[in-house]
Amino acid sequence: MAQKPAIALVAVAGRRTATLEVAAQIEKEGFSGIFCQSVGDGLGLCEALAFATHEIPLGTSIANMYTRHPYDYAQTAAFIHEVSGGRFRFGVGVSHGPMLNRLKVQANKPLADMRQFVSDLQASVGRKDALPPIILATLRKAMVKLSAEISQGAVWANAALSYMSTSLSFLPQEKMQDDDFFVGNMIPTVITDDKEAAAKVHRRTLSTYVRLPNYRKYWIEAGYEEEMLAIQKAMADKEDDKIPFLMSDRWLRQVTLYGSVSEVREGVEAWYDTGLKTPILVPSSANGNQMVALQEVIAAFR
Repeated sequence: MAQKPAIALVAVAGRRTATLEVAAQIEKEGFSGIFCQSVGDGLGLCEALAFATHEIPLGTSIANMYTRHPYDYAQTAAFIHEVSGGRFRFGVGVSHGPMLNRLKVQANKPLADMRQFVSDLQASVGRKDALPPIILATLRKAMVKLSAEISQGAVWANAALSYMSTSLSFLPQEKMQDDDFFVGNMIPTVITDDKEAAAKVHRRTLSTYVRLPNYRKYWIEAGYEEEMLAIQKAMADKEDDKIPFLMSDRWLRQVTLYGSVSEVREGVEAWYDTGLKTPILVPSSANGNQMVALQEVIAAFR
């Protein structure tokens, strides 16, 4: 393997100090980056990582652009950018309607909102180079194209391996050839020889995502219309208990990694083969909590 993938971290209450210790281990083991999820305070975790690590790239993947004012985001992002020595990448996204409704946040058109948000970020600092590279959370064609226009990278979450080459074709070739343009995908990962147990973990993790309209539209475009329409019908019929059984094996194999160490390592190589620059493994475990899962991933790539 030419290089190790990146790893996703979450600031889980009660394990935040331990998470920083694992981050130092991830850096020592030579992984290609640490990216902090939106669960908990990913931006706060990145600030701590700027001091807990020394060389590894780090970033948010992703921060919800609606939950803080652009000026406030800009000041924090600029601070982390400076104290990390330029290692920080600020990944931002428009989130999803159900989440925004729970937060009582009013959103308009996603593309227009994102364009305005990035403009407001840049207007909030004295110098343009005070901000870190901005990475847009993407799924479908329009946001991918926007990422090339106004940002320094694109990051997917739960993308389909079978569709990744098509998604990347929406980026200009010069962006794909630019080492400074970030292209990543967060991939749910479970390492165990018990593939049935691993698949069960993934179905539980992804059950939230298949309920989101934007994700279902993306997966339909990616070739999984049968699964997504069946899930949509189960939701309409209030038969949520059917949803895990409608998440087919063929779909699961494309949007996650699971199985033995060799199978997962081969899976990462397959993602690199699509042209993806940075696979970001999101560890879960069939045998324990996040801390166990992180150690399983670290051990798998020694």
